[in-house]
Amino acid sequence: MEPQTKNLSFRKAEIANTFLSALDKHIDDLKTGKVETSHEINEFAGMLFINPNHLSDTIKEVFGKSPCAVYEEKLIEAAKELLKNPSKSISDIAFTLSYDHSNFTKFFKRLTGATPKAFRNALATAENLKTENVTI
Repeated sequence: MEPQTKNLSFRKAEIANTFLSALDKHIDDLKTGKVETSHEINEFAGMLFINPNHLSDTIKEVFGKSPCAVYEEKLIEAAKELLKNPSKSISDIAFTLSYDHSNFTKFFKRLTGATPKAFRNALATAENLKTENVTI
């Protein structure tokens, strides 16, 4: 995630980078099962020792989107990575990312335009096309 090109104070850049680092670590912890619930934005603000409104304003200024939008993008990246493993069920992936199956499907479709199952099927189809040997 790259900051928007504008003059930012050192502190704002530091807050944004620290937020991204904490978010990446948290999502890795979710994927590996070290934590079972997703953090709220106010919890990230607490980790950074700043007011949640200040975190939100700073992230919007630096990235041009809300902290929730950044969080959702990172969760979708993690979900797509987990969906590449066909041995893990979609329900297990949803639980891993702190969702129930139904809400995870709605969340995934809202942000990607496809259900997790359709995404996984498209991956499998693409993989099959790569591995097919064409004989002439």
